[in-house]
Amino acid sequence: MNEENREVDVDWIPVSGFQLRKAGVQFDAVRVDGDDGRRLADWMEALTGGDPGPVVIEANGRRGVYFLVPPGTTSHKAWPRGVTRFSAGPAHVSYVPVPALTGRTWPLAWRCPPSGADRFVHPLLLRSAVAELFACRNDW
Repeated sequence: MNEENREVDVDWIPVSGFQLRKAGVQFDAVRVDGDDGRRLADWMEALTGGDPGPVVIEANGRRGVYFLVPPGTTSHKAWPRGVTRFSAGPAHVSYVPVPALTGRTWPLAWRCPPSGADRFVHPLLLRSAVAELFACRNDW
């Protein structure tokens, strides 16, 4: 575990590179792809004074933005199309890519690194922001 991992005491962050973590254990996640995901991350940062909780961005492929939320907070809620939920349940397992805090982690990076072991993106605030962002699409 590197020094920065000890500072925030987050044992699910890899020391180097990136690893897949099972959703529903330490956290669930919500992914929004492309420019919508980046706009949502901008908005969440603005709404929270720059500390929305842990957010991971992907540089290639879908260019996904992963918002890490407390475990168990994504599975029984309606989310609009364009949102992918990562959680665990009976006969259902999801994995979320998690980069190290420093070093070579491409194509992943921390948009907003975790600031504490129990500090996550607030799921109700995120859901409200997603609803507002996708409101004009009317595709729930």
